[in-house]
Amino acid sequence: MIDLHTHLHMLEIPVEQAVAQAKAAGVSHLITVSSEPSDLALVRAHAERFAEVFCTQGIHPHDAKHFSQDIGDQIRGQVHHPKFVAIGEIGLDFYYNHSTHEEQVAAFETQMDLAIELQKPVQIHTRDAEKETIEILKKYRGKVKGILHCFTGTGWLADQALDLGYDLSFSGVVTFRNAEELRKTLDRTPLDRIHVETDAPFLSPVPKRKKKNEPAFVMHTAALVAQLKNVSVEELRQQTYRNAKQMKLVFDYESGL
Repeated sequence: MIDLHTHLHMLEIPVEQAVAQAKAAGVSHLITVSSEPSDLALVRAHAERFAEVFCTQGIHPHDAKHFSQDIGDQIRGQVHHPKFVAIGEIGLDFYYNHSTHEEQVAAFETQMDLAIELQKPVQIHTRDAEKETIEILKKYRGKVKGILHCFTGTGWLADQALDLGYDLSFSGVVTFRNAEELRKTLDRTPLDRIHVETDAPFLSPVPKRKKKNEPAFVMHTAALVAQLKNVSVEELRQQTYRNAKQMKLVFDYESGL
């Protein structure tokens, strides 16, 4: 199974322990995701250290106020890094507003331009900004592909994103008791457009709600997703691997190193 979106540098347990426990649980690939400028080198280092780990490069909307041409150049300079697979996480978060709307939009669009230039998919964060996110994605229709990570949006957002060619990645939230509407969205999302993730150390799935999340726990989310899609966990593993490879988010270790 692939943990499509995790933050290894934020875990409370040692990274080597988290990777080992993930492997033991059945996780074959992990994508560790940057959020702020200080993360960029750190996630690359983790990807370089472990064969199973890949990384993104990008600035979260919370830290959009810190995005600059220099940061863009740093990301651009990593284009040939063998484990750099996506721009992310990028997007809009109008719930917390740690950066202004204008700063978020500017950083989002600049990083979408980078995705085109570097020919990388994107991992998108969106919260309380569905209409604005879709308006930006429409500007890049056919030019950028990627996923909406930790999807918790409305059915409208799901339909719009899928129509624009984006996949949906489901986290432990889909296992929560009050997530019935999200499970309905999952139910009608085609299997070849689905991914699973932890977003660790956040959003631990049932039955691990009282523990800090870690990549191994993606298997609990996968078990529920498989059940809801009426497939085996093994069938889900194979399909989500194909989905990630189609999106060029992962590759076989041997061919990539």
